[in-house]
Amino acid sequence: MTSQRHRTAATRAGCIRGAAAVVSMGSLLSFASLTSFAPLALASCGGAQPSAQTSDARSLAEYDLARDSFQRGRLREALAHVEEALSHDEDNAEASYLGALILLGFCAGDAQSSDCRFDSAEKMARRALEANPEMRDAKNALGVILVHQRRYDEAIAVLKPLTEDILYASPEKSWGNLGWAYLLKGRNDEAIDALRRAVAAQPLFCVGQYRLGLAYEKRGELDLAREALTRAVETDQPECTRLQDAFDARARIAEKRGLVDDARADLERCREIDATTPVGQRCAAQLQTLQ
Repeated sequence: MTSQRHRTAATRAGCIRGAAAVVSMGSLLSFASLTSFAPLALASCGGAQPSAQTSDARSLAEYDLARDSFQRGRLREALAHVEEALSHDEDNAEASYLGALILLGFCAGDAQSSDCRFDSAEKMARRALEANPEMRDAKNALGVILVHQRRYDEAIAVLKPLTEDILYASPEKSWGNLGWAYLLKGRNDEAIDALRRAVAAQPLFCVGQYRLGLAYEKRGELDLAREALTRAVETDQPECTRLQDAFDARARIAEKRGLVDDARADLERCREIDATTPVGQRCAAQLQTLQ
């Protein structure tokens, strides 16, 4: 039964690959793409094929409902279906993994919200891995959650082996999140190495470029930082052109270099994207100092 479930899991893994791309970004600054882009990947997936076992069939049916709710941005409804799926089959790894992503989704708007529960997300990710130790996207998600919990050494321990796993189809995710963990831990040289590997694997990985810019800035290499941040936002990827934090960071670097007009343009773009977010408010306040 277990081997059959894992074969079915492999068939359905692509159905939540788009959501995995969200957590590859690893930061709440990018989690807004959860409902914007993941649905495109999710919507193309067919329904799960029920097994002969009634409990498994019910679990897979609830998983499909969870996936549909998730794609529509109905996180509470999706989480309820995940819990129902797990009540019928506690070893449904896909349901547990999707549950981890849903719980991360609650943190997107405000990490301080009572709805944001990284500890619950961690339990879901670990539950997915207990059911299917080969679920590589769940390992990546666990690493992201540990970074958010500031447990950087544990995150590195999870993510570094994933970067060395030749079977992982999205190396930019593992390298990008490993670099993010190194960056927040203050290991800038290792962060730059990991992030350069991430963007080499996927040059359009704009959050990787953004983090690379931050790492260069911390090392005092402002020209390289500005180049990386420019690659982050000046792309054909719609989600990248709305990366507020990257415009904020590029404005900061431009101001350090005395490029006041460039700094003003980036701050205006940052504010234009969304003046109500903390980043947008910071950009608006900074604009006042440049008047």
